[in-house]
Amino acid sequence: MIPFLDLKRQYGKIKPEIDAAVLSVLERQAFILGEEVQRLEKSIAETFDAGVAIGVSSGTDALLISLMALGVREGDEVITSPFTFFATAGAIHRLGAVPVFVDILPETYNVDLDALEKAITKNTACIIPVHLFGLMADMEAIREVADRRGIPVVEDAAQAIGAWQVIEGKKRYAGTVGTTGCFSFFPSKNLGGAGDGGMVVTRDEALAERIRRLRVHGSHPKYYHHLVGVNGRLDEIQAAVLNVKFPHLEDWTLKRREHAERYMALFRESDMEAFGVQPPREPAGFFHVYNQFTARFPNRDGLLKYLKDRGIGAAIYYPLPLHLQPCFAYLGYREGELPNAESAAREVLSLPVFPELSEEEQEMVVREIRRFYETEA
Repeated sequence: MIPFLDLKRQYGKIKPEIDAAVLSVLERQAFILGEEVQRLEKSIAETFDAGVAIGVSSGTDALLISLMALGVREGDEVITSPFTFFATAGAIHRLGAVPVFVDILPETYNVDLDALEKAITKNTACIIPVHLFGLMADMEAIREVADRRGIPVVEDAAQAIGAWQVIEGKKRYAGTVGTTGCFSFFPSKNLGGAGDGGMVVTRDEALAERIRRLRVHGSHPKYYHHLVGVNGRLDEIQAAVLNVKFPHLEDWTLKRREHAERYMALFRESDMEAFGVQPPREPAGFFHVYNQFTARFPNRDGLLKYLKDRGIGAAIYYPLPLHLQPCFAYLGYREGELPNAESAAREVLSLPVFPELSEEEQEMVVREIRRFYETEA
């Protein structure tokens, strides 16, 4: 068996630290927005030069609270990608706003800037670029368009903690270029907790204070409400786990990148291009953190079944783009309208890339992929 993701391997290497951190919270009996949350917020803000970091209950709530803090309301339009996890559009819908989906670039799976700019109207209240699979969207170009129109930008960096892009000669991390940046600490992420958790970062102090209030039902001081917020707090146990893991993040990221480079080399050695396989791209000036190693494969569904039958984990992110989801039928999108997102949904497959994956396991994955195409031929 080669698992798609094996969190037990990671836990096994840091078990004493994790166990001690969790027990420490239990002994203190302080579970909500305590010293562990404050420590994590400080670490995130300082490491990524992110301004202010505010711990929240999930990546989904990071998006939702960001939109609430920016005043997005019913009838507003929010532009985003159709090729992403549902939470991106779900947060827009929950506020009564209208998701406006624009097509993606076929090489990076991130939003097409030209399509984004054409979608802007007088009703556009926000833009949410998604840094998919660990690669930043072109935030320099997106921010230039948004600033020219006076539109706030909420970065969905749920899959991209530690990713960066060179902007004006400086390394700028995912989540730190927009008005706010949103991270997820779901267990499968590069920095994952023992359950749900998230973070919002911003350089706007007034906006940060509004976000802090919104995550505690809009309360400030306690039991006095000038805003209606949500129960969006990061709990101490999650923060304690994340504080143990955070110092390892850089090393884990480098291992993911090593695995990605090895896949690329194995693909070349196996002449995967002859079979029509298209590996992921990392444009010049960008640093990919490979939350997923996602490539395009002919007969993707047949390959997935073949691999699973041989005990090799793989996964499809995402099989149906958001503009074609039944719950968004009311928006009026039709099949064929966003062709790059639709073709990606038919063709992409993600392979195991977690840090503890071995070279032998990677070699077996690629060997079996080649056998599948040789058998097909």
